[in-house]
Amino acid sequence: MIADRIHKIEHELQGKAKLIAVTKTKPVEFLREAYNAGSYRFGENKVQEMVEKQPALPADIEWHLIGHLQSNKVKYIAPFVAMIQSVDSLKLLQEINKQAAKHQRVINCLLQIYIADEETKFGLAPDEAEDLLNTPELDSLANVRLVGLMGLATNTDDQEKVRQEFRGLKRLYDKLAAIRRNNVAFRELSMGMSSDYQIAVEEGSTMVRVGSAIFGAR
Repeated sequence: MIADRIHKIEHELQGKAKLIAVTKTKPVEFLREAYNAGSYRFGENKVQEMVEKQPALPADIEWHLIGHLQSNKVKYIAPFVAMIQSVDSLKLLQEINKQAAKHQRVINCLLQIYIADEETKFGLAPDEAEDLLNTPELDSLANVRLVGLMGLATNTDDQEKVRQEFRGLKRLYDKLAAIRRNNVAFRELSMGMSSDYQIAVEEGSTMVRVGSAIFGAR
């Protein structure tokens, strides 16, 4: 069942976007089934859950932290995380850099942009993201690489609203992608979840974060 759903989604994506299987709250057996079906990029919201699952699964899995990240928890995932998609401050980026350096790694990061018409979502305003990408303090962060943006659309049935939010994020991505620094090289735009990933891909997403459409509702 999980394999069938993964193959269906991959067929729909047609190679235009990478599939991040959102595995939060799911048991390791489900993750193993997804891996055996060819899915090897897993997204977790909570550090503790990722840290518990990672040793029980194959070493070539790409772990993506997609939930809000507190600075004091970076050290637990720094040895293995492939990408942190939810960077929303310079302070957090500095901590990621510090912990990555301890493990002689460079960690790929996305800036999370606030695009939803809701008060519960985290993220930077567009001008805050631009300021961060231009701050001189970035020059000292050799162990992080900013490779793009992430955003969560409003949780609504209004597909046109969702489309406009994604379209706005793509415009911002195109603007910020012109910024060139040693540790800034945009190539990923992470937007779209189970309910709206088709729209996201139409609007330029390169990564979709899909959970319930693969594993069923929580």
